[in-house]
Amino acid sequence: MTNQSLRIVIIGGVAGGASAAARARRVNAAAEILLIERGPSVSFANCGLPYHIGGEIAQRDSLLVATPKLFRERFGIDVQTDTEAIEINRDTKHVVVRRPSGDLESIAYDRLILSPGAEPIRPPFIDPNLQNVSTLWSLGDLDRVMQVIDSLAAPRCVVIGGGFVGLEVAEQIAHRGLACTLIERLPQLLRTLDPEMARPLVDEFQRNGVSVKLNTSVMGILSEGNLATSVQTDSGDCPADLIISAIGVRPRVQLAAAAGLELGPSGGVRVDDWMRTSDENILAVGDCVEYPHRVLGRPTLVPLAGPANRAGRIAGTIAAGGCCAPMRSVLGTSVVRVFGLTAASTGLTAAICDAEKISYRSVYIQAAHHASYFPGAASMTLKLVYQPDGMILGAQCVGGAGVDKRIDVIATAISFQGTVEDLAGLDLAYAPPYGSAKDPVHMAAFVACNDLADAPKIVAPDSDLSGYQVIDVRSARELEQLPLPGAIHIPVDEVLSNYSVLDPSRPTVTVCHSGKRAHVAASILKSVGFANVANLTGGMSVRSLFK
Repeated sequence: MTNQSLRIVIIGGVAGGASAAARARRVNAAAEILLIERGPSVSFANCGLPYHIGGEIAQRDSLLVATPKLFRERFGIDVQTDTEAIEINRDTKHVVVRRPSGDLESIAYDRLILSPGAEPIRPPFIDPNLQNVSTLWSLGDLDRVMQVIDSLAAPRCVVIGGGFVGLEVAEQIAHRGLACTLIERLPQLLRTLDPEMARPLVDEFQRNGVSVKLNTSVMGILSEGNLATSVQTDSGDCPADLIISAIGVRPRVQLAAAAGLELGPSGGVRVDDWMRTSDENILAVGDCVEYPHRVLGRPTLVPLAGPANRAGRIAGTIAAGGCCAPMRSVLGTSVVRVFGLTAASTGLTAAICDAEKISYRSVYIQAAHHASYFPGAASMTLKLVYQPDGMILGAQCVGGAGVDKRIDVIATAISFQGTVEDLAGLDLAYAPPYGSAKDPVHMAAFVACNDLADAPKIVAPDSDLSGYQVIDVRSARELEQLPLPGAIHIPVDEVLSNYSVLDPSRPTVTVCHSGKRAHVAASILKSVGFANVANLTGGMSVRSLFK
């Protein structure tokens, strides 16, 4: 077909569909492009919704990334909102849509791009008729939440779910000075982190007045008329004037499945490296599709805006008749803010490695985000996960500043199959206001390299130390603040002159607050003939997080 006769129909806007539409026009100026969106807004900042609740994004209209008018005037794209696609006829290459009036209409396509996204999981205990119970996935959801908040002087809020949306909403509700309880059925927040790395987030919430209930299951919601009054849990009732459910999302694949398109093992639409489905004339992008995971090597669901936008660019190119590089594999790289803390991760956690039976090692370091002598240095804890051969598997970081930068660097290294040795040799920018000559990324890599080279090895911070000769090299004051019963106390500056009081034949572990001084002590002991000596990675500060 000629460019002039090519009709591209896109189902769904927001990140993936809107990106695909704009890209298709840039590739093909002559094609007819039609974008169908079931909601009233074609492209809005879904990730920004929580921040309007707290007032950080003051104007609701700021969340509207692109309007139908912009698409029409700048790109010549016909956007039809409040129009739902209900059926795909692959034989005739038509889509059946339901108009706002309820009328059905059949629309022909040459290329079809599916971008229906995901939908919030709505547990059975949530009655859709309750006016003060909502998810936070659309502008309509946001409007309902704001109406409740604005109609009450001091509403008591309960957020169900400790993932990204739940954390962001709880933070923003607290920013408004409102009482908030965050409920999570698992023993930790944010499953993209290992449990000990997520622990500081709970402490940060509590410091800022948010009550966090872990290991707590919601059993139901009590109501009077059309208003919820409290959340029933297995540990008691939580009074509530506003309830926001953020327990997760699932891909919207009903339309694709009904059309006979192949689904993948994790339940998303199966696509190739150019976002083509099992039908060569239909492409799919966004939260409804499976992306290849860089480390696991298999398709997975990653409902994040970054992959959706990149996939939209590729699908728009291919649908419009262009050529481009394939979709790169994903790592699930993510970041979230909780008041004064930032938490970010990329690749695999130790918990995923355990579940997947992947051999791994992990180290922790604590460092300042820039030169410690420069004013304003904020601390961070960085966990690096790697294979015994040095290949990097993942990383997590929690701190006050500079966290995103470090995770992005490590994500880049993983994308190019980097090792801890590669990470240790990276040439990173340095000036006192921005970093350190030995960046936290370098420090984590150095510790990992030492571990792999037995120079010396590390032991996990939650290890059972009962079979070791434990040498605590902290100061006496540090011991009082965070004691380690059974350890032999030799301050680090005295190890070289006093190691003779120790038994060099016994398995030995050195311990300090963060692992840095303990490494010095372990190196000394190893050099004077201790046959089996290791450093407790992360030190007592990380060990204390295993509660």
